[in-house]
Amino acid sequence: MSVYYWTPREMRHSFVSLLSDSGVPLEDIARLVGRSGTAATGTVYRKQIRPVLLQGAAAMDTIFAR
Repeated sequence: MSVYYWTPREMRHSFVSLLSDSGVPLEDIARLVGRSGTAATGTVYRKQIRPVLLQGAAAMDTIFAR
């Protein structure tokens, strides 16, 4: 059995991305992760999860609607 531990980098990126996709303003997220501005929070840490998930869900709907 292997054990996987999240790195601080993975936790920060996931935290920022999930809060952003949940509608939390970028200014609030930046403050929560200890950033003084939103530039790095928005461009480095935030990964847009929702568009990819929605695109995948739409593709699956098309496949299974046949």
